[in-house]
Amino acid sequence: MQLLKQRILKDGIVKEGNVLKVDSFLNHQMDINLFAEFGKEFKRRFKDEEINKILTIEASGIGIACIVAQSFNVPVVFAKKQRQRILQEKFTQQRLSLLHTIRFTTLLFQKSS
Repeated sequence: MQLLKQRILKDGIVKEGNVLKVDSFLNHQMDINLFAEFGKEFKRRFKDEEINKILTIEASGIGIACIVAQSFNVPVVFAKKQRQRILQEKFTQQRLSLLHTIRFTTLLFQKSS
């Protein structure tokens, strides 16, 4: 996405160890108009898919996921880092390979009743 590339070149900061800091527009301060463009782009790329939820990680991904979810008119689900003690429902764990990554993660899903 050209708009994101331009924004990274303009406002991104490369720190020691080649870490790209995008806090000024993606994390700590969020550019909602930029997120809306993300939503349009995701909608364009996945227009032929049946999307029923947007899944993201706890914290940094929630803002972007909410705006993208608006484009699809679907809810957002976010994965927490740890299971909450106050939850009484039973959960199942599944190991997933995330789209466009080589990382694996284990998520807790509420079992159907």
